[in-house]
This record gives sequence, C-alpha cells and structure tokens, in this order.
Amino acid sequence: MTLPTAHAPLAAGPAAPKPIRKVVIAGGGTAGWMAAAALSKTLGKRLDICLIESDEIGTVGVGEATIPTLLTFHQLLGIPEQSFMAATQATFKLGIQFESWRQRDEDYIHSFGLTGKDHWTAGFQHFWHKGRERGLASDYGDYCLELRAAQENKFAHLPNAGMNYAFHLDATRYARFLRSFSEGFGVKRREGKIQAVLQHPGSDHIAALRLADGTLIEGDLFIDCTGFRGLLIGETLGVPCEDWSQWLFCDRALAVQTSSVGEPVPYTRSMAHSAGWQWRIPLQHRVGNGLVWSSRFMSDEQAQQTLLSRISGEVLTPLRPISFKPCQREKTWVGNCVALGLASGFLEPLESTSIHLIQRGIVRLMQMFPSAGINPSDVAEYNAQARDEIEHIRDFIILHYKVTQRDDTPFWQACRDMSVPASLQHRMDLFQETGRVFRKGNELFAENSWIQVMLGQGIWPQQHHPSADLMGDEELQHFLQSIRHNVEGTLAQLPTHQAYVKRYCPAMAP
Repeated sequence: MTLPTAHAPLAAGPAAPKPIRKVVIAGGGTAGWMAAAALSKTLGKRLDICLIESDEIGTVGVGEATIPTLLTFHQLLGIPEQSFMAATQATFKLGIQFESWRQRDEDYIHSFGLTGKDHWTAGFQHFWHKGRERGLASDYGDYCLELRAAQENKFAHLPNAGMNYAFHLDATRYARFLRSFSEGFGVKRREGKIQAVLQHPGSDHIAALRLADGTLIEGDLFIDCTGFRGLLIGETLGVPCEDWSQWLFCDRALAVQTSSVGEPVPYTRSMAHSAGWQWRIPLQHRVGNGLVWSSRFMSDEQAQQTLLSRISGEVLTPLRPISFKPCQREKTWVGNCVALGLASGFLEPLESTSIHLIQRGIVRLMQMFPSAGINPSDVAEYNAQARDEIEHIRDFIILHYKVTQRDDTPFWQACRDMSVPASLQHRMDLFQETGRVFRKGNELFAENSWIQVMLGQGIWPQQHHPSADLMGDEELQHFLQSIRHNVEGTLAQLPTHQAYVKRYCPAMAP
C-alpha cells in the first residue's frame, strides 16, 4: 500500500453524521492530558481514547499559576486535592500582586475573594466610595479576606468554602499526574511524531494521523493540542488566527526556574518593567520566573539582562525563550477537529487564564459532545461561546495596560495612547462615570475583579449610587467597621501559608 503524502485525503468520508467512538488527542502537555482526563473519566466506557505525543517535542509548560475554576474541574473528576498538590509541588494562590503597573513602586492585589457586602440596588463599592468621601472607610482591600490573607501570607481552608483560592503548580508534573489518572481510565498513549494529517476528500474532516514510523491512527474526533503550531487546526485545516497585537504589544517571553530563598507567598507576583512585566510563582521546592516583553520596545539581549538582574536564588534551568502572537483562532471547532490550549490561540498569562481556557474548552466539548455525530449547530454554538469568552478575557488584560499613569518609557506611553475595543471602553467609562460594573453572561471575571483592577490601575468613580446616601454617618461607619472587623478576626486565626502547606500537602521528593 502506498501511503498518502502530508495532508493528503483518504477515502471519502460518510455523508451522514458518524457516531463518535474513537477520539484522538494530538499532543500531550497540560492541554492534552486535561482533555484525556475529562473524557476518560466521564465517557471512557463508551470511547476509545488515544493520545499521541513525542518525548522529543517539548511543551511550553510555563503556565504554573491558576485561578479558582480549577477546583471545579478537579471536583468534577474526583481528584483528591492533597494528592494532586503533593504530586505537583503545589502551593495555594489567593490572587495576583501587581507591582509598578499604575505607577513605579506602587502595587495592588487582584484577589479571588468578594469585597464587602452588596445591596440589591448597588454593589459594595458605592457604600465604600461614600465612606471614603466622609472619611469613614479605609482601603478597598481591607474589606476582603482573601486579599488581606495574601498580604499577611496566611491561608487555611474555611467552613462553607469561606476562602476562595487557586494553586501554583509544576505544569510538567501536572501533566504527568493527569497522565497516570487518564491511563487508569483506559486512555492509550502512543509515543511518536505526527508526520502527516490525512483528510477525507472534499471535506474539512480529518481521517487519520500518520506517525513517523508509518503507523496510521484513525479517529472520529480529533483534538488538537499541538501548541502554537496548531498542526491540525491551523496547518491542515487552514483556520487563521486573528491578530490582537494592536492592543497587546508583548510578543516574547523568557522562562527560568530558580531555587527558593524564602517561604512561598500565597499570591503570584506580576512586576511591570520598562517594556512589559515579570512573573514570579512560588512552588514548594522552587520558584517559576519569567519575563514578558514587546520586541518593538526591548531587544532579546536587553530582556535577558533584565530578567537575570531581577531574580533571586540559584538558577536551576537554562533560560527558555518563547515567541508568541496574541491571537485567537477564528474558529476552534472545525469539522471533526477541536483545538485546545495554545493551538486555539494565545493570551499572555497576565491573569493566569491559560489553564482555565483549556478547562472551559473541555467542559464546553463535554456539554456538546457529539456522540451520535457532529452537527453544525453544535459547532456554531461552541465557536460562538469560545469567542465571547476569550474576548471578555482579552478586554480584561488590555485594561491593565491601557489604564496606567506611567509615561516613563515609550512602551507605557504607547499603552496609554492606544485605542481599545469598544466593549472595554464602555466598561471603563461606565465605572468612571457611575461606579457601576455589570457582569456579562457567563464571563470569567466577575464584578469584583473589574473593580479591584480598575481601582488599582487608577480609575476613580465620579459618582456613587444614591442608596449609599441614605445611610447616616453612624450607620455607614458601623456597616463598614463590622465587615472589616470580621475580616480581621478571621485573619487573626489563620496559620501562615507555609505552615499550612507543610501540614496539609507536603511535596513528594523532586
């Protein structure tokens, strides 16, 4: 038999929808093994699931900070938290500290918690704003337990999910952990490089993947987890990536791991520099570091010097360069191919959304899983939801750059001067003029996230809701003080983050 060449067609595909029985996941890493874990745990008895990855092809593997939605993913799969954390050398995360974003040497925290107490007519920010006018209120963050716990380096699980949190984790170990989990539910891993993607003639459906050793791996549904390359969705099916670099200037990153020089803090550090920002993510056994910058405003050599001058501890790994384009595939489900992770597009990890977007793509696929065959209506709905979700996240990330008082470098001047999407401009104007924030549909970031970042970046509301004017000084002061006292009272009872991690989930040996 003569095998087809790369991207060549096989026999004609079926005219009618074909039931999905074999799923082929192209690529491993976090995206591939998260997909394998979810599919095998929920539908493994009905599906034949094969994951193809090559030990010779590295993964980006730097997305080590997460957001609270990962807890839901683990709960759905029945993954024990302590086992997962020990295996991935994980620590807890209560938010992100943004340093020198509004002004040099000023910082604020975007926490995962709720701030204060809302009234049905108006959010807490209106009562806090009135309190500030009357000299009765302290900093906005003083009314949020998670934010105060982050500042004091404290953590504990509280009754009734009283503390919102996420994780810092070792992404490579996480993929390994999920591989073991998935193989326990029947996933078959195939080692090898994909040499060709074979399509049905005259169709956007993929028939099989041909490996370097000549083996054909046929399937009914293909999941593209091949990273930035997008071997299936991009190179084969030709789905372009919509470029968002007119708003997000950063297009380079350097990653490196260092030894710990102190106790891990329960928050990610995001430190702005002259042409971008730096991350610092503390795990139990080491620290993940990286520099993100715009090649328009900083050379690769300058970036390397900047990163090495701003890290602490012994350097454990070679510097790892990453080039990227901020973009989103115009469609993430085409024919019988669904793209996840970097194959579907990329937003810089400023708000730790990379793993969340993988998770949402998986959950969305599970909700619309085409057991009886792929329907155009499902595909259209999947793509519409994916588009809405990432555009909301895109706007939230742009907000950090646009709303700044920094003008000390050409990069920050360009950020201040750029035009932004109309959807973001409306949110900024609404908050500045009225103090109001509204969550749209099922978007990721809720009202308090927008409020924390807009206040932190320097947007101050000109008004507050009239409900706040109905409270006299004594009543308003009591209202604000009672919230703050509750926060401080709980905070006083919490152990240090380090002590809690050491007792709850000590890491396995490296």
